[in-house]
Amino acid sequence: MSIRIGIMGYGNLGRGVECAIRQNPDMELAAVFTRRDPAEVEILTKTAKVVRAQEAPDWKDRLDVMILCGGSATDLPVQTPEYARYFNVVDSFDTHAKIPEHFAKVDAAAKAGGKVAVISVGWDPGMFSLNRMYANAILPEGKDYTFWGRGVSQGHSDVIRRIEGVKDAKQYTIPVESALAAVRAGENPDLTTRQKHTRECFVVLKEGADAAKVEQEIKTMPNYFADYDTTVHFISEEELKRDHSGIPHGGFVLRSGRTGWEKEHSHLIEYSLKLDSNPEFTSSVIAAYARAAYRLAQEGQTGCKTVFDIAPAYLSAKSGEELRASML
Repeated sequence: MSIRIGIMGYGNLGRGVECAIRQNPDMELAAVFTRRDPAEVEILTKTAKVVRAQEAPDWKDRLDVMILCGGSATDLPVQTPEYARYFNVVDSFDTHAKIPEHFAKVDAAAKAGGKVAVISVGWDPGMFSLNRMYANAILPEGKDYTFWGRGVSQGHSDVIRRIEGVKDAKQYTIPVESALAAVRAGENPDLTTRQKHTRECFVVLKEGADAAKVEQEIKTMPNYFADYDTTVHFISEEELKRDHSGIPHGGFVLRSGRTGWEKEHSHLIEYSLKLDSNPEFTSSVIAAYARAAYRLAQEGQTGCKTVFDIAPAYLSAKSGEELRASML
């Protein structure tokens, strides 16, 4: 039997999940739930239904997993606890500092509903988190480093677009090559925020906007740009569409550590990603964890889980026997 999937929200992430489901033969998309008028939402899967979000509880017994594709700022803190009472759910909540709080709320809701919820699934948090954990367990004497990019930061791009006088914008996060090289060389540097990443902004101004004022506001913006060396380029709308229409991303997780009685031997663990489409890769990770959520629920488990709590075999469509024969 196919795992029956519902998608809540049909933006970049929701469309990515729909594509990922198509690549997993043990899954089927049953319905897309939207806050928009369903008649105005055209999906790619002809056999699936488009349903108003408020009707989701009516599908309680018709879905195996609901994948929540809203944003971390306002959607998921409300939606994940709400829907975990009705469905096994997976979300991509990525506000790192608030994960413990989110976990507690979702765990209580999922246990009350007798469901499994998997939160903070993607590449960071998600795959990068796993690699940080594995590396720390293997090399307890060492230092962690995470570099993001080169890639589009959707949150930083959005905050630029909110500045008065800005028509559109894309912002790239870029690792500082000298810092990355020092880590790879085993130097274990102590790096400030400014020393690890730079930020590059491509901005389209509205007619009559003050370029100098916009640039100053970007570069001095606390929590986003003030702590980084930031470059601002003013370009035309045509250039932005031509050269910056994609959503690439990626990065590196490294741990430099030492072993031996006198810590005489050094080691470097490095995991890297280079993503042509941030939301589509995130969606592919989510699809694998939807399979895990379904299997855990079949075993009678309940409550909230993270990537740390789920054994790798639960992610794969292959059986244990197949995995041992082909990948171990």
